[in-house]
Amino acid sequence: MMSKHFFGDTAVLLGRSLRHITRSPDTIVTTVIMPIAMLLLFVYVFGGAIRTGSDSYVNYMLPGILLITVASGIAYTAYRLFMDIKGGIFERFQSMPTARSSVLWAHVLTSLVANLVSLVVVMLVALLMGFRSGAGVLAWLSVAGILILFTLALTWIAVIPGLSATTLEGASAFSYPLIFLPFLSSAFVPTDTMPGPLRVFAENQPVTSIVNAIRDLFAQQPVGNDIWIALAWCAGILIVAYGFAMNTYRRKIS
Repeated sequence: MMSKHFFGDTAVLLGRSLRHITRSPDTIVTTVIMPIAMLLLFVYVFGGAIRTGSDSYVNYMLPGILLITVASGIAYTAYRLFMDIKGGIFERFQSMPTARSSVLWAHVLTSLVANLVSLVVVMLVALLMGFRSGAGVLAWLSVAGILILFTLALTWIAVIPGLSATTLEGASAFSYPLIFLPFLSSAFVPTDTMPGPLRVFAENQPVTSIVNAIRDLFAQQPVGNDIWIALAWCAGILIVAYGFAMNTYRRKIS
């Protein structure tokens, strides 16, 4: 798939995808509406009734909201891929002397850029709602690295239904379980408040370790093993999803 034209072709196709987003900014607006609404709902409606041991509930729950923001945004990757396939764009690119994998990477990088913008918007809203962190530059860079790796992992998952779905609804419906997963984690309440089987699941699924690592980094607390578990989950999901996505792509264009 790789060729000497890969980087140039990817840059050109990335520019094309980004232009589509700038012409329809409602994509990013729609993506951030739900996380911001949840942020407002949990902090101002449920926050007073939830005991987390934290002085500020917005500080406690923000990492989970950031992951939900990414899970909401990657549905558009599947949507854009599906529309390109149905519109015959892939066939036209294959008839040109372009690196074939550059088409997928352009969509993936577009997802990364769009999701980073959405994350910044949600962070700004959280700051207006009282979120505060004394974390240093290294901690913020670590949070950014985790979120970027998480976004790439979920985006490659999104590529699979984007390539293989037969309907538009099917292409984007896969994101619903991913959006729901933070609710079964430590994102909104401590896991020790959950009943036995649910607690075991919550403490051993990827979102909990990622949320805990980001929360500790923001709070300037020792992250312990959580950060390494979080990175292992993100890297493992990314590798597996990339393999399945590329295999699906090869079958699609063969």
